[in-house]
Amino acid sequence: MNAPAPKLGYAPRNALNAADLKARIDSRSRARGDNEEIRAWLLNHFFRHVVANFIPAWPIESLEDAQKALAPEPLPAWVVARFERKGETKEEKTAPAPVVWVDPTDPQLLALEARLVEFLESRAGTSLVGKLHRINCPQALTLWEKEHARIAARIERGWRESRPDALRTLLTTSSGRFVEFLHDSALLRTEMAYESYAMRHCLGQFTDPRTLTGGYGQRYAEAIEQLRVRLISFRDINEQPHVTISMLARPDGSFEVEQVKGKQNRPPVDRYVDEVVACLNAIGTNDVMPADCIAIGVVRTEAGWTRIENVEDEATQARLVVRYPRLFERVTAPPPMLEWLMAARQPQSFRERTPRASAVRYAVRTRDAQRENESKATFVTDDVEWPGFDASELDTTNASPSAT
Repeated sequence: MNAPAPKLGYAPRNALNAADLKARIDSRSRARGDNEEIRAWLLNHFFRHVVANFIPAWPIESLEDAQKALAPEPLPAWVVARFERKGETKEEKTAPAPVVWVDPTDPQLLALEARLVEFLESRAGTSLVGKLHRINCPQALTLWEKEHARIAARIERGWRESRPDALRTLLTTSSGRFVEFLHDSALLRTEMAYESYAMRHCLGQFTDPRTLTGGYGQRYAEAIEQLRVRLISFRDINEQPHVTISMLARPDGSFEVEQVKGKQNRPPVDRYVDEVVACLNAIGTNDVMPADCIAIGVVRTEAGWTRIENVEDEATQARLVVRYPRLFERVTAPPPMLEWLMAARQPQSFRERTPRASAVRYAVRTRDAQRENESKATFVTDDVEWPGFDASELDTTNASPSAT
């Protein structure tokens, strides 16, 4: 007989900022209005998953790393003890658990949290109520993936017609229009089911397709009916959906962009990105930028929503790119300051992109040369001036390249 597959669990790892991570998870849960069981699950299983398994996480390998990550806060006693262990020998069999620092507002972390909250809320009214503590985070994610695979299969077998009476026009563009789902329409759930069928995602998937109740559809429908969520769809001139936007109503009266999805939960295709920007500016939102917007290079500035390619102010570019490094590849003409920031924080950004500033080109090339352990050093200036240094006197016979 084959041995049973091991249960997915949590890796041995310590988070330098564990207390802050838990506090942020708790704060977001309370702001959303999660019930007590869901909040308790997040503070237990989701928190443990973030500490143990979440990637990206910054490795902390020394007291210096820890000080940089926590500055100006003092180091906890356990961290000092962890890196100043006494009597450690080479024969020691058990290595101490690694230490990491995790950004509590990382877009990927927030997207993961939203996915799990969606899964947990869809369990309302099922046999799992009161038993969520038995499911750990990796198991919940596996269930979510299996459910969405089944949803995709059901979508292929079903069809619902669009019901225009459940919609109102929000904004008309040259290639179509944005429509909002009416919270008080008797056809709301039918139109949600159509949107889900056309877009291949879960928001209109109901456990009972005849009565349009239960499951993910129930969760979203109730949120729309209670004015907690606004649901918006971009329809082309043939009334076919291409983008689904959900927005959260906040207590201060503002709206926060929650998700911006193309078909099959992928990012919207580039031809519709400008339409998305126009819609977000027409509605007016707060300054929260979800991972979906970052994925398509759409950012919120003081002037409103725009593509990162259109941001010309260098300070704004730096603020956005430092917070969301993946935006850097979209900045068409980064200034030297921004290139230096990326060279210092994420030099791998230049593996397929040559820096525009000659000084940055020099710094990145010599660093790469050291990393690759080249057998013979080369003197590279790339037009960088080195006053008082004669290149002809450089002996490279046994030299190794030095990092700048």
